[in-house]
Amino acid sequence: MSAETHATDANTPNTATPTLAQVLECFEELWPASLAEPWDATGLVAGRPEQPVGRIHFAVDPVQDVVDEAVGAGAQLLVTHHPLLLRGVTSVAATGFKGQAVHTLIEGGCALLTAHTNADSAVGGVSDVIADILGLESVVPLAPTQGGLPEEGIGRVGRLPQALTLSEFAARVFGAMPAVAGGVRVAGDRDGIIQTVAVCGGAGDSLFDQVRAAQADVYVTADLRHHPASELREAARLTGGRPYLVEVSHWGSEWLWLPAAAEALDTLLTDRGFDVEIAVSSYNSDPWDFVLTPGP
Repeated sequence: MSAETHATDANTPNTATPTLAQVLECFEELWPASLAEPWDATGLVAGRPEQPVGRIHFAVDPVQDVVDEAVGAGAQLLVTHHPLLLRGVTSVAATGFKGQAVHTLIEGGCALLTAHTNADSAVGGVSDVIADILGLESVVPLAPTQGGLPEEGIGRVGRLPQALTLSEFAARVFGAMPAVAGGVRVAGDRDGIIQTVAVCGGAGDSLFDQVRAAQADVYVTADLRHHPASELREAARLTGGRPYLVEVSHWGSEWLWLPAAAEALDTLLTDRGFDVEIAVSSYNSDPWDFVLTPGP
């Protein structure tokens, strides 16, 4: 930085623009790659480690509109929760939508970084944020990470400070989530009293055994498939109808993490003497546009 454009006085701390490699070091501290599931594809997708990063853009999905938004805003780094290249590819030609996204990023001088299941498991990750927004206390992982810290793992379970009816709790969930076409779906007795709550951002029907083991009254997650959900509800008949289910948008449940993640990264970069502008995308990449429901 030049003295002419970045004049400082004795009371102003000196700041610098970090390189991508230095931003990656901060990411590793906040969301360690070791916490990613074996099948996952996290980390740097495109970008040169030595390039300066003065502006960072956070989003859930690396869809073309988000890529265009980041490049148009002059970002040097796009951070997404979902991977662009989760499954193997043999070409990133711009004739396909994934290749088009890669070309737009490279031609626009914008790197792409993914924080997926490592951001799910880390302290302060996706499910931690949901648990905090819903007001849960005494929160612990639903599925602890093997060999990790006690606070690390997929999903969270905690208690409401005061019991609510399922209807009241569902309304709280609805009010906390970004608006999407699908809204919030609920299975269970609307007047049933709940206090122990399990949550998992994104698709969580693989954790039903852990939800039952935690004796949760209700489980908040996304992408519930018919057969697993139906079987859980049938089995719940033997346990007083619990756990109830609250299904939310996959995109919406994970978007909630973005502002918290941006703040955490900004704080760490600032502590290390770096000055970076960080923005959170407001683009709704939920795949559904409208829904039809029966009349009253």
